[in-house]
Amino acid sequence: MDNLNNKKILLIICGGIAAYKSLEIIRLLKKNNVIIKTILTKSGAEFVTPLSITSLSQSKVYQDLFSIENEAEMDHISLSRWADLILIAPATANTISKLANGNSDDLASTVTLASNKKIFIAPAMNVRMWDHRSTKDNIAKLKTYSYKLIGPKIGDMACGEYGEGKMSEPIEIVKELENYFKNLKKNNKLRAIVTAGPTNEYIDPVRFITNKSSGKQGYEIAKSLLKKGFDTTLISGPTNLEVNNDINLIKVETAEEMFQATLNSLPADVAVFSAAVGDYKVKKTSKEKIKKVDNLNLELEKNVDILNYISNHNSLRPKLVIGFAAETNNLEKYANKKLNEKNCDWIIANDVSNKKIGFNSDFNEVLIFYKNNDTEKLKYKPKSEISDEVVEKIINHLN
Repeated sequence: MDNLNNKKILLIICGGIAAYKSLEIIRLLKKNNVIIKTILTKSGAEFVTPLSITSLSQSKVYQDLFSIENEAEMDHISLSRWADLILIAPATANTISKLANGNSDDLASTVTLASNKKIFIAPAMNVRMWDHRSTKDNIAKLKTYSYKLIGPKIGDMACGEYGEGKMSEPIEIVKELENYFKNLKKNNKLRAIVTAGPTNEYIDPVRFITNKSSGKQGYEIAKSLLKKGFDTTLISGPTNLEVNNDINLIKVETAEEMFQATLNSLPADVAVFSAAVGDYKVKKTSKEKIKKVDNLNLELEKNVDILNYISNHNSLRPKLVIGFAAETNNLEKYANKKLNEKNCDWIIANDVSNKKIGFNSDFNEVLIFYKNNDTEKLKYKPKSEISDEVVEKIINHLN
């Protein structure tokens, strides 16, 4: 597992009988030359001791949020920044609930919530706790925050019951971490461009034509690409969304500005055009505010078609060009038409007449139309999960 060599992993051990498996995780990580720091929760210390952890990790164990010694050596912000990733194993129902609801009453939850790194959780709990609606809701929420779930498995439990909720085996957890770093290494030379959000086409200095796009799906795709190691540029129309500082964010307003920003960001290996670019702009923008009149006639002209231009350009065209189609009717017909007319490799289409998905929603359901006439449906789920699936397909295509 060469991809783990010299990586820095922060392991958080929570309470539960599965905590003993964390010692084997430490042993396997050390065997692969991983640098480990450990946070042991108060309940976790009921199952494993700091001495046993230190003996294996050859590093100090952090326990108390308000320890003067810890704060002088490394405060919770620094600890969260130190790691290449955070692994919570075992992750109890209580810890999962804390993180899903933004509670930080101990060192483990404070460090996790303060982190800007990838977070893996390996749940371990009784089958009834795992199946409880509140746990399912909390897990779904963490997925929208880009937490990565490892397990749990189905099997016999220490309490004597059988079912889902058993923590994954240490070797399986370590392999997941190794695959994560492997993908980062494999994709870090690949460049991606994502456009997102609406455009504003001005009528006068204070008025403009726009649309209802929130930019959420495009932003999530950019985040997913970054997580997988892509050098990612996000060209965004006006939104209130935020992204990781590692994403090269370019803010624009008009379609022309987005077009120029796209040209300046090329070449790239993949381009995802998820922005809802205005089809039309005002032919002559007034330099002064137009006063109210009974009838105002605006002469419109077609905007630059960014997707069509890039997709049909011989030298600028990326290896993979993906367009989006937001439709209110005849979804398949219009998506296929756009796929063919604009020479895209894929079109990702959704029905924005459904208020539960699409514009301004955190959820989506899409159909992917491929150049080879195949079609694939990604069922209703958070936009972050849709994005992760799309990026996995992008990686498979490029490789």
